[in-house]
Parts: sequence; C-alpha cells; structure tokens
Amino acid sequence: MKQVLIIGIGVGDPDHVTMQAIAAMNRVDVFFVIDKGAAKADLMNLRTEICDRFIPKPSSYRTVEIRDPARDRDPVDYEAAVATWHQTRAEQFAAVIDRELADGEVGAFLVWGDPALYDSTLRIVEQIARQPEAGLEYEVIPGVTAVHTLAARHRIPLHRIGESALITTGRRLAALGTLTDDNVVVMLDGECAFRAIDPVGIEIFWGAYLGTADEILIAGPLEEVGPTIQRVRAEARARKGWIMDIYLLRRSRAGV
Repeated sequence: MKQVLIIGIGVGDPDHVTMQAIAAMNRVDVFFVIDKGAAKADLMNLRTEICDRFIPKPSSYRTVEIRDPARDRDPVDYEAAVATWHQTRAEQFAAVIDRELADGEVGAFLVWGDPALYDSTLRIVEQIARQPEAGLEYEVIPGVTAVHTLAARHRIPLHRIGESALITTGRRLAALGTLTDDNVVVMLDGECAFRAIDPVGIEIFWGAYLGTADEILIAGPLEEVGPTIQRVRAEARARKGWIMDIYLLRRSRAGV
C-alpha cells in the first residue's frame, strides 16, 4: 500500500509550520511539487526553504515535479471548467504517483494554508484513492490558514461579539454585489471584487503575500482605502508577476 500525506504548511512564514507537520515531513520519501511556471518560482523556493529547515537529512527524500495543467481563466461555465481542470489534474497526479511512489513508501503534497480551505489537492487525492487499483491511503495534516494570518497581522478577531463570519470567493462576492454577513472574508479574488459593493459603512482589512518578506497590509474604511488597495495590488502584481491576497469586509457598528 502507498501512502500520501497532504500537509498544510501555512502561507509563507516557516515559523507557522506546526510540529505535527514537521513530524509528517520527516516521514516522507517523495515530495510531489506542482510546477506553476517561472512566475511563481517564489512559491517553489519557499517550499524548498521549509524542507531544508525542518528535515535534517536531505538525502532521506526526493522531489518530483508535476506540471500544472493549463485551465480556462474566463470560462462561460465556471464550474464545468473547474471540474474539467480537476479531472486533468487527477489523471496527472495518479500517473506520477503510480510511477514515482513505490509500494510501502510515503509521498506528500505541501499545501499552502490548510488543505481544507480553497485548495483542490485533498479533493484530487481523495478521487485517486477511491480507485482500488491505486492502492493508496492518505492522511491530512492541518495548517495555519491565510484567514488566521490576516486576522493576526491586523490584530483583530474575525467577528465581534454575537456575530458570525462568512468565507467566500471574489467571484461570488461580485455576483452578489452586497455583503450577506456582518463579516465576510474574501479569497481567490483576482479582480478586487469589493468594487462591486456599496462601500459606505464598510471597513476592509487587506493583506497580500502574508507571512513573507513581501507582506503588505492596508486597513480602513472601504470608500477611503479601496482605491489605494487597487493601486498597490496592481503595482505588486506587476513587480512580482503574481499575487496572493485576502481581505475581510466588515460592516461598521457604532461604539464597537
């Protein structure tokens, strides 16, 4: 039987890698790394730094790259396009695991943040493991998410007393055009979807490249700092070639 570990490693700060994750990493024979191209080489380098820091014997493991299949970024049917992309990924992952991981060995994927939050790795490995011929078991190790890191960096709770918090995507926020909760955390937003809502009475807590040396934080009333965030985000993306950001939108409340 082969085993695959899906290990959450936080969002960039090696200090956020948990003791459980470190123990799991030291069981690994093969790390599978998704190659997302030269523009995101920083992400590959951070994974390498984490392995170098926490695995005393580099000779104990090897690294195998899996080329990330192209996807349609502006599909007519978004859910169908994602399903097709995930199926292609599953086929590629399965082929590489079958070829590179021997029976009795342990493989691993290092996942940004936590595998349970807006990441397809767990879903794809689960799909592979359902095939009896794969001979595959898998285990999930949780990680510090971008949501937790954003709140910590801004020194705020995600919600105030008696309130709830919703986690959603930029695509869904733009489609709704309004906040459906007092506190809304927005991830996977490539187009500054906060522009689609009425900014009056809304605060925003925004962060990019959280946990890394390039971290950027901006907070304030949305109608005041929204344009600044758009400008800073565009400049940072042009400079690095990629950006990972997240933000919390909160309805202002008198006396709180």
